[in-house]
Amino acid sequence: MSTIWVQYGTQGRTMAKELLSGAGAQELLSRGMKVGLKPNLVLSKPSASGATTDPQVTAGIIEFLQDHGIADITIMESSWVGDSTKRAFEACGYNDIQKQYGVNLLDLKRDKTATVDVDGIALTLCRAPLEVDLLINVPVLKAHCQTKITCALKNLKGCIPDSEKRRYHTMGLHTPIAALNKALPQHLIVVDGIIGDLTFEEGGTPVQMGRVMAGRDPVAIDSYCAELLGYQPEDINYIPLAQSMGIGSFYTQIIERNQGKGQSLQSVPITRRFQHRISEDQACSSCLGSLLHALQRASENGSPLPDAIVIGQGFQTRTGSALGIGRCTKGYSPCVPGCPPSAADILRTIKEHCS
Repeated sequence: MSTIWVQYGTQGRTMAKELLSGAGAQELLSRGMKVGLKPNLVLSKPSASGATTDPQVTAGIIEFLQDHGIADITIMESSWVGDSTKRAFEACGYNDIQKQYGVNLLDLKRDKTATVDVDGIALTLCRAPLEVDLLINVPVLKAHCQTKITCALKNLKGCIPDSEKRRYHTMGLHTPIAALNKALPQHLIVVDGIIGDLTFEEGGTPVQMGRVMAGRDPVAIDSYCAELLGYQPEDINYIPLAQSMGIGSFYTQIIERNQGKGQSLQSVPITRRFQHRISEDQACSSCLGSLLHALQRASENGSPLPDAIVIGQGFQTRTGSALGIGRCTKGYSPCVPGCPPSAADILRTIKEHCS
């Protein structure tokens, strides 16, 4: 049974440590093992942009590993074609992580390669991720302009040389991404869902989602995360492809370790697009983030949008006929329950009541 653990909040270091402990990740560890961490540092932008992995999430993972006797830890990444991994390590705060914890930084653009055959597809991979005893994938939960989302499965694309990244695009991305995950097993996934991006993998329209998630099945993780962003798993072609290759299965169990209460969402440009429709009173970032993703998906699909939406703890004792988002708005009709609800659930209700 695939299980996903969820921790809500905004303090990445503390959240990651508590989440890994609650998920029993210590069972995967043994002294003397070599561990690789694969964040998403696709380009030289800080995590507040919505594009890259929060260094504090990575710091929490490192502290957890070191607390359990793991000394050989390497953060490994290859930024996208045209950007410098060295620059990304600096801009994203990973040089500071290296100095603070004494871990290694490895630019996979400089790594040796190996060729692996997966179902008749020849794939070239960087050697270092293949040679660790434990590979921990640390993706960002965010949208993507070509594949709709990018999370655990697609994040391994940073473990291939630039020439192979170009070839994946000529192959349509989905099939080689699925095959890559068969060639390169990941043993643990910790998703940075604190701040992602609404529409684009490069950041620029950041949305606070206020959570960190962990699991061992990348298909399960990506299925769950697709719904958080307003999609069904089948909408992301590489997810069912990966399942058909035996890499994992759609999620079956979600364990939420605390309620979805984070800090209020800060204003971002995309918010203004929907601002006249939303009445917000003490809304948590995790709930408001789901709403913004749902409205964006509905807008992309040309679906009618609700004229009046209420969200936040300030609506707990009120009633009305607006669309209520989350458990705090149960007095409104219709209401999308949950603390927080997923974007997919919100989108489903919007389609049912606004069409």
